[in-house]
Amino acid sequence: MALRNWAGNLTYSTGRVYAPDRLDRVPSIVKAEPKLRVLGTRHCFNPIADSSDALLWLRAADDDPVKVDRQKRTATFHAGMTYSQLCRTLNGQGFALHNLASLPHISVAGACSTATHGSGQKNGNLATAVAAFEIATASGKLVKLSRQKDGETFRGAVVGLGALGAITRITLAVQPAFEMRQYVYENLPFQHVEKNFDAIEASAYSVSLFTDWRHRYANQVWVKARREDGDLFDGPPEFFGAKRAIRKLHPVPGIPSEKCTEQMGMLGPWHERLPHFRPECEPSAGEELQSEYFVPRQHAVEAILAIDRLARRLGDRMAKHLMISEIRTIAEDSLWLSPCYGRASVAIHFTWQPHLAAVEELMPPIEKALAPFNPRPHLGKLFAMRPPELRAAYEKLPDFIRLCDRFDPERKFRNPFLERYIFGS
Repeated sequence: MALRNWAGNLTYSTGRVYAPDRLDRVPSIVKAEPKLRVLGTRHCFNPIADSSDALLWLRAADDDPVKVDRQKRTATFHAGMTYSQLCRTLNGQGFALHNLASLPHISVAGACSTATHGSGQKNGNLATAVAAFEIATASGKLVKLSRQKDGETFRGAVVGLGALGAITRITLAVQPAFEMRQYVYENLPFQHVEKNFDAIEASAYSVSLFTDWRHRYANQVWVKARREDGDLFDGPPEFFGAKRAIRKLHPVPGIPSEKCTEQMGMLGPWHERLPHFRPECEPSAGEELQSEYFVPRQHAVEAILAIDRLARRLGDRMAKHLMISEIRTIAEDSLWLSPCYGRASVAIHFTWQPHLAAVEELMPPIEKALAPFNPRPHLGKLFAMRPPELRAAYEKLPDFIRLCDRFDPERKFRNPFLERYIFGS
């Protein structure tokens, strides 16, 4: 049976998949294969992880339990682990991560390697929690890089797109476990977003705006507040003109809310509130497509209004293919290929119906509308940006290419997607 990504829009180019049950078998596999790519949980929407030669899948390598260092406040574990698996263990030992993506189903290594982000104006993307990691390089050698010892090499390698080697183990910074409440508000007028964007985003630990761009408002606002911040946000009936929901909601209209994490201000552990979706349920809407663009935080309102104008101009041409958009803030970081490198950012995300041809027609006008704000696309999702434009958006890319040449001189971990968009071949 052909191997496909979770959304079903991509069929991988080979059925040769290594799934070792122990991590110590990874170096010999890597050394033996002339070309190889590593799979996570297959949540990418483009062929960034594809290979026509061989794939390495580490989720089966569960022989390496989570090791928590209480003194250093770190957790080390095997690279195939998902966030839902990791979070249960961490919380059971009294620890937490600073941030989580909307889907807990994704692998930690894959999320960090593509700078997948979560939300919160003071929260860096998921890769900013990486304190160290171990990779099997093309020669089969195991190399460990750490934030403490490896400086710029480490910052260049964390968001590595799988181009430097196969990540085997990761160490993340952790903090004491905490509890959260989640509130959902309905129908936030764009006029209030325009006037109060900074205040809206600063109101709680994590804030997401959802809109279908059909009317000039955010259909829903998801506000996630830490318990110790409860005096700062206590779920008032009205939020900048939006009304607090009186029932649990899914961000995509028409989908049962049972898939979503608890709302209505119900107190619960961090890992059951920071994501939007429950790990035991189908992620998001299931069969869908996604694209996402990051713009500098200072241009947030201008960018939102630019997409609003475009959506009204396109009308049904866009609306009938879009499930929902999500708008989130993410803190600045220093990771070379992070879309938030050197700039606090706002992510404008699009969840599309599985209508690939239509989405491919819609992405160019979206990117044109965002062009004045120097957008950077999420490299694991769909985009139409030409390779020279994409490479120009990442100022540290020349340094990253030299780093890849150093770690993978045989170019074992490259594929056509990386050659086209990253290496310019």
